[in-house]
Amino acid sequence: MRSDVEFCLRSDRIDRRQRSRMGKQIFILSGQSNMSGRGGVLHRRWDGVVPPACCPNPSVLRFAAASLWEEARDPLHADIDAAKVCGVGPGMAFANALLPRLPADAVIGLVPCAIGGTPIREWERGCHLYEKMVRRAREAAEGSGGGGGEIKAVLWYQGESDTSSRDAAEAYGAKMESLIRDLRSDLQLPSLPFIQASSFLAHLHFLYRTMSILVAIASGDKPYIDVVREAQLQLNLPNVVCVDAMGLPLNSDHLHLSTEAQVLLGEMLAETYVKHYLS
Repeated sequence: MRSDVEFCLRSDRIDRRQRSRMGKQIFILSGQSNMSGRGGVLHRRWDGVVPPACCPNPSVLRFAAASLWEEARDPLHADIDAAKVCGVGPGMAFANALLPRLPADAVIGLVPCAIGGTPIREWERGCHLYEKMVRRAREAAEGSGGGGGEIKAVLWYQGESDTSSRDAAEAYGAKMESLIRDLRSDLQLPSLPFIQASSFLAHLHFLYRTMSILVAIASGDKPYIDVVREAQLQLNLPNVVCVDAMGLPLNSDHLHLSTEAQVLLGEMLAETYVKHYLS
C-alpha cells in the first residue's frame, strides 16, 4: 500500500513539473503599489493573512526576479518591489478565479513587474522600469527558467503618483497610450489585451463619502485626481478595458486597497478578461 501511495505522489510531482513546462497562459502584472500589493500591510509589516481566494495552486506559477518559474504565492511582488513591504495584491485572486474557466490542463503564469510610488513617466520606453518589464515578459514567454508560453494580457494598476501636478495629470492620457502602443510593438503583439484598474476611484469614493479625510489622503498636494481618472476612463484603443475600482475598501492608511479589496479586484479583473477575451 505504501509503495502505491509513494508512486502516486511521485507521479503527481512529475505531472506538475511536466505541466509547468507546457505552454503557459502568461499575464503581466504591472503598475505601482496597488498592483504589487499592500493588502494586510500596516506600519511596514504584513500581517501574513492569505485569504482562501489567494491560496497557492500548482497550476498557478510566478516568474521570480531570478527569471525562474515557481509556484505562485503572496506576496507575488516580494522580490520585485523589494524596497517596500508587499502584501496581498490582485494577482492570485485573479488567477484562481480565471483558472476554472480555462481548459483542465491549463497553467497560468504570472509575471510581476509593478513598483510602488512610480509615475507614468518612469514607464516610458527607454526607462529602466519599462525595459525591465519588456525583458521579463520576453524571458517568461520564450522559456527562460522552466518553459515558456503565450502572453495573454497585461493587468495594469497605476496613476496615483501622477495626480500632484497639473502638467503630469494632463499628460497622463497621451503617455498611457504611448506605453500601450510601445509595449505591443516591442513584444510584437499588436492586439495584446490591456486591462487597467482605474487607479484611485476607491480613494475618490472615500473622499466624497468622508470629506474630513480629504486632506489626510491628498495632503494638499494631489489636486488632479479627476484629471487622471478621466484620462484612464477615456482611453480609446482597441483591446483596452478599464475596470472601475469605485468603492473598494482601503487599508487604514486610506491609500492602499485592503486584502478584501484586492480579492474583489482580482475577481473583477478575471471576470473582465473572461467577458472580453474568452467569450
